[in-house]
Amino acid sequence: MNENIIAYALAYLLGGIPFGLILGKFFANVNIQNEGSKSIGATNVLRVLKEKDPKLAKKIAILTVVCDALKGVLPILIAKFIGLSPATLWAMAVFSVIGHCYSPFLKFEGGKGVATGAGVLMIFLPIEIIVALVVWFIIGKVLKISSLASLVALFAFIISSFIIHPQIPDIDSHAPILIIAFIVFYKHIPNIKRLISGQESKVI
Repeated sequence: MNENIIAYALAYLLGGIPFGLILGKFFANVNIQNEGSKSIGATNVLRVLKEKDPKLAKKIAILTVVCDALKGVLPILIAKFIGLSPATLWAMAVFSVIGHCYSPFLKFEGGKGVATGAGVLMIFLPIEIIVALVVWFIIGKVLKISSLASLVALFAFIISSFIIHPQIPDIDSHAPILIIAFIVFYKHIPNIKRLISGQESKVI
């Protein structure tokens, strides 16, 4: 079998591991898919577990972010180490995010792709991710709305990528970035509807 196809499949399958769900069940005996926004991401982990144990909730939420990022990062780093092409690495980044958002282990449901997307993009464009993280932190701190902070940070990342890297190194295309951005944006459509109607929950 072609090594690229194996790399894509592994990126997708590893990206699909629902760490928020696993950690919530293991540490708090809670199925986060049945509560809150029903997302498997860190924000819902924090929101749901906070009702039981605020200190534990923060720790598990942080651990979820780390695991969701690493499940995208590690396969790409391994693929880079064994000499796969930059184009293949970028494709793996896209498949990791697709795996997280449409997990084969959750009947193709999943999270919103923010942590996994940030992780894989950090490998290629660390400066732009730092810009996005600063924006995310400021918006999150001021407005305390996770989805809005993530969407504004996503926009900041895209804009900064075009400014800092008009031509993306090795592939000369922003296509993978825009695909990842579209997936993350699409998964946030319910949040956007709630933001417009003023019903989006804050994370306090």
